[in-house]
Amino acid sequence: MAVAGLPQLDQIQTPGYTVGIVTAMWNQEICDQLHARAKATAKQAGAKVIEVRVPGALELPVVAQKLARTCDAVVALGCVIRGGTPHFDYVCDSVTQGLTRVALDAETPVGNGVLTCNEQQQAVDRAGFEDSQEDKGAEATLAALYSAKALNALPG
Repeated sequence: MAVAGLPQLDQIQTPGYTVGIVTAMWNQEICDQLHARAKATAKQAGAKVIEVRVPGALELPVVAQKLARTCDAVVALGCVIRGGTPHFDYVCDSVTQGLTRVALDAETPVGNGVLTCNEQQQAVDRAGFEDSQEDKGAEATLAALYSAKALNALPG
């Protein structure tokens, strides 16, 4: 569990901010939980939420790009579980590069909450269920909102 250094909700109050949450529908149970946790966290921070669903992880970057034009922060959520072919590697690499490019090009923080897991149980353990060890939907939202506040505090 890697949460050292993660900002806490009480450090990130963002009334007046808008966060776009784009969530894949593939691996629905996991993605729905990630989405619910991200939305709840954004609302607890005082941010307005715009919600968008897309079929799979590969569609996340293009929608994140559109959201980044009008939102203070974006959160991308999905779940890719390794199968028996190299497709997993291509999808994970494409999504990561795409979301990074969106953040840099738009100068808008993009919280990457796309789980890349070897098996279903790893996804469950990271999705923020009551018995999960981690809460990646909330963590991606906290990171994006914290970074948005940091960017807004910089001159120019």
